[in-house]
Amino acid sequence: MTQTDRIEIRGLQLLAYCGVLPHEQEHTQPLEVDIDMYVDLKPAGNSDALDDTVNYGEVIAAVLQLAANHRFALLEKMAAEIMGLLGEQSLLEAATVSIRKMRPPVEAHVATTGVRIHRCFKVSS
Repeated sequence: MTQTDRIEIRGLQLLAYCGVLPHEQEHTQPLEVDIDMYVDLKPAGNSDALDDTVNYGEVIAAVLQLAANHRFALLEKMAAEIMGLLGEQSLLEAATVSIRKMRPPVEAHVATTGVRIHRCFKVSS
């Protein structure tokens, strides 16, 4: 596993139902997602072919669709579901998903709250 090459998605902004408070299930709220996809980029670097890498446009579309069609109580569950989508990418060796609430429902002044998960996938030989 190389785990040094990666494709990055930064600051994907979306609206989603996520939270345990009643108003968080009644109204969408702004979230921001970062994704690191660890994949050997040497084949794509040599071939210049999209088939030799992960199509980040497809990943973004799948994440947006997930957020639009599901309600989550926890960011942890949403991150796990995104990770499930990433696990379907045959070239991925590992991935990291970070999700932040841009307006967390807390009394203190904080910029964001969030979760980050990292998973390794078995690479087919």
